[in-house]
Amino acid sequence: MNDKIRLADQLGKQLVERRQALGMSKSELAEKAGKTREVIYRLEAGDDSTVSSLLAVVGALGLALRLERAGLPTAAEVASRFREEDDDAA
Repeated sequence: MNDKIRLADQLGKQLVERRQALGMSKSELAEKAGKTREVIYRLEAGDDSTVSSLLAVVGALGLALRLERAGLPTAAEVASRFREEDDDAA
């Protein structure tokens, strides 16, 4: 879980992995975070949500956010993400 996260879907995948590693359902995580299951679905899918919801969910997973200088995603990272979407659609 030390990968740098530059895209929302990467964050979503990390949240799913952590939740599953803890053996939590989406409902359990939502309850622990004080949020609705819809919030969990949106965050795990990499969809828009509020910062307060993200922080509540991250905290409920026993994690913290750390910001560091990273710059924008590279063209290769963005292209890779869209290749993954094409593969999922096939």
